[in-house]
Amino acid sequence: ISACLVGSEMCIRDSLCGELSTAEALLDELRATTAVTGIPVHRYVEIWVAALRGREPEVSSLVEDLTTDAKARGEGFALAFAGQAGAVLYNGLGRYEDACVAVREAVDVAPYSELSTPSAVAEMVEAAARVGERRIAERALERLTLSTRPSGGDWALGVEARSRALLSDGDAADRFYQEAIARLRRTRVRVQLARTHLLYGEWLRRERRRLDARDQLRTALELFTSMGAEAFAARAERELLATGERVRKRRVETREQLTAQEIQIARLARDGLSNAEMGARLFISQHTVAYHLRKVFSKLDITSRNQLGRALPDSVSAGHVA
Repeated sequence: ISACLVGSEMCIRDSLCGELSTAEALLDELRATTAVTGIPVHRYVEIWVAALRGREPEVSSLVEDLTTDAKARGEGFALAFAGQAGAVLYNGLGRYEDACVAVREAVDVAPYSELSTPSAVAEMVEAAARVGERRIAERALERLTLSTRPSGGDWALGVEARSRALLSDGDAADRFYQEAIARLRRTRVRVQLARTHLLYGEWLRRERRRLDARDQLRTALELFTSMGAEAFAARAERELLATGERVRKRRVETREQLTAQEIQIARLARDGLSNAEMGARLFISQHTVAYHLRKVFSKLDITSRNQLGRALPDSVSAGHVA
């Protein structure tokens, strides 16, 4: 049990730091461990990583499973978390109205849970500011400060400064964005740093400061691409193109990389084993086998097992697809 708890904490840490591939590899190990020990698998990190990657169908499927179980157990925390993850997904995709709807419950229904401060509330500030719901954004910012000020840490105050920038104009907005970047650079939370560069670049472009905007947007694009945060990377790329910058074809490396367990499953499927046979051999459920196969197909850009022989040569190794 202690190993599972440590592994979960490491997954959370890696996902917050933008190490999404590492977090997914750890999740694979945790699934194998929980299948053997019978410890329930919690979907929180899995959903969070999928949301950061911008994979809407995957998030929807995982959230449906999570909320069904949570309602049966009366876990309000899980329902609020699902809302926050939805907001991350839709903010990344630039669908701000959907983000507002997704996170509203996490902020309004669970105002005193840790989900409402500061992460979920910061998502609400961004989404509401983008759709012109200034009063909602301002109320969310007020709630955000209830936790960021007592905390006093660079991560909390950096997110607060960015949220203030979203509701400010002119020199004040500029100062808040720069403060947010300076604070977040002193932390390991690369996701929030990259998002701040993106928001600052978007604001600079609207202020017609194209050269300054390009610097911020290039940084954001490089960070998101290195993480594999695909939706946020695409959003940064669109903004960079809008400045007149010529962008080289973006390649998110992690889409071509298979984890060790994905390679195992892909090879077994290539060799003709059924999901049940693979599950029995690897000590995981058929549902988990099917989940990994979907990820393999997506990463290898194929649609069936018959194509695995071509797409997965014997020389393939973990983290590298020939």
